Amino acid sequence: MGQRPGERRAILSGSTFEEQIGYARAVVDGDWVHVAGTTGFDYAAMTISDDVVEQAEQCLRNIEVALTEAGCTLADVVRVRYMFPDREDFEPCWPALRRAFGGIRPAATMLVCGLSDPRMKIEIEAYARRPTAV
Repeated sequence: MGQRPGERRAILSGSTFEEQIGYARAVVDGDWVHVAGTTGFDYAAMTISDDVVEQAEQCLRNIEVALTEAGCTLADVVRVRYMFPDREDFEPCWPALRRAFGGIRPAATMLVCGLSDPRMKIEIEAYARRPTAV
């Protein structure tokens, strides 16, 4: 971890979107980790499933990778935002979301909105607080 309070560090996933648009998958700012809207793309292959539940599970894996690089885990997440173009897709994702967050209960919001690519059926933002180093 070794980051001083107030230091800022970008975490990149290798997504072509990060390069094309100019953002980072996550930003570590002191004890806080801000994970950008993460979609169901497998960023290594730049592929995406047609199934919303599979996309949700991939979103969570992508978030977990960023959090690990930041020095924390899903258990450190304090806030999530779920974004869906189709509100009917939210409920089928509940089991996957519950597996990830049911034990920690972060504050959560679900939004219905358009996403930047019509293949995207879910996008998730997460905010975590890194454990305090002893």
